[in-house]
Amino acid sequence: MTMLTDHIEHTGPGLPPAESEAPPSDPTKRLVIVVRADPVICGHSGEARNLAEVALTRGYDDVRIVTWSIPTLQAAGLPLKPLDAVLPYSPGITVERPEPVGDYKVPDGRHLGGIVGRLVELFTEGVPTTAMSLYLTPHDTAVSQAAQIARATGMCAPLTTIAEAVGSDITNVVRTAVDEGRFGAAAQVLTTYLSNDLCVAVSEYTKELIVAAATEVDARWGTSFADACSERVHISYPAIDSRAYTTLDPADTDAVLARRGLERDGYVMFLSRLSKAKGVDDLINGFAMSAAARRTKLVICGNGPEAFELRALAASTPHADRIVFFDDVGDDEKPHLMAASAAYALPSKPRPEFVETFGIALVEKMLAGGGPVITCDTGGIGEAVGPHAKIVPTSHPYAIANALNEIVLGLSPGERTRWGAAAREYGMQFDRVNVFDRLFARLPGPQAVAAA
Repeated sequence: MTMLTDHIEHTGPGLPPAESEAPPSDPTKRLVIVVRADPVICGHSGEARNLAEVALTRGYDDVRIVTWSIPTLQAAGLPLKPLDAVLPYSPGITVERPEPVGDYKVPDGRHLGGIVGRLVELFTEGVPTTAMSLYLTPHDTAVSQAAQIARATGMCAPLTTIAEAVGSDITNVVRTAVDEGRFGAAAQVLTTYLSNDLCVAVSEYTKELIVAAATEVDARWGTSFADACSERVHISYPAIDSRAYTTLDPADTDAVLARRGLERDGYVMFLSRLSKAKGVDDLINGFAMSAAARRTKLVICGNGPEAFELRALAASTPHADRIVFFDDVGDDEKPHLMAASAAYALPSKPRPEFVETFGIALVEKMLAGGGPVITCDTGGIGEAVGPHAKIVPTSHPYAIANALNEIVLGLSPGERTRWGAAAREYGMQFDRVNVFDRLFARLPGPQAVAAA
């Protein structure tokens, strides 16, 4: 299994092309994206990749993705793809994993210090830079600190910052701070967010969460965050590479299916993190009680904190032999598995620690084709799927069973084709080129990037 390097300058045998491309010797325009990048199983790691790829066609000749070391990601318990399944980036995109700074006496800030320090170096190299953070905590904190330090040195090149908020920034950080009466923590996130040149959220629902949380902070402590958030936060939906899903070779799809022991339209698919909020338990129970289970398999792709419990639940059902788990699906296989599935189910449900604020995998499935999507009208999912999904109530296995029966047993080939075509057309608005151009057109003044 390939081991990724911790820093671009410390390369070694087996280093993937994604992390070995040298930056240009004399760059003129730089984009830096700070994110939990590959191999993390997260739609926003893919979003960062997609924005980076489009940036190369929009005048940026040096694109950096600054992220965490592999040991740090592994120690955090985040669900990770197999390291050797991470697809390469294009030449001109450099992935950096700065080494931590300090020793054991710096218990929790060593890795953040390494990222901040590297950002300061990038911001003071004389190259006009746009820096974007995906997730406010801690990535926006890192960019904000680095920008402040770089400007204080008097060496900062022209710098524009973008911060993209996702729902867990609010539900997992600001909401917890409000509930626990921790004004400083809430104020730190909101103040840092609003200090950026451009503030965006991944959906209208996410913006509503932000404004609602800011309103609570204002009511409790007399601040004025809500008006500022309402006025300054724009919407930028996640960027998706539509070509990876709309240009599939059927022969390649057949090869993927053969390797996995699957048949086209012979399985219902789930692909996401295996966590309580994703509703995998409801899907397993719904599948087990459906008539469709006699004709199809349930293929659960992904990893996460509930993997052991979900495998045990599947083993306890009458159709245990028809429920399979894949924890090693790479980015190259994913579109093919989506395209050949009879249906794709993501019955996400709101939890205190997480609410689905968009649903990137749902759009990917809609772009890939195949059977319809089954999901719940939770958070920002409605914005992702529009009227092109079968909506079921949250935490409702019986409704999932009925939806599976309707789609697998009831839809004619013509109905499936029409449903798929409409879903793909809707999903094209989230293509990475469209999203990039809309987002970067909002940058202030001369930093704005016009579409090619």
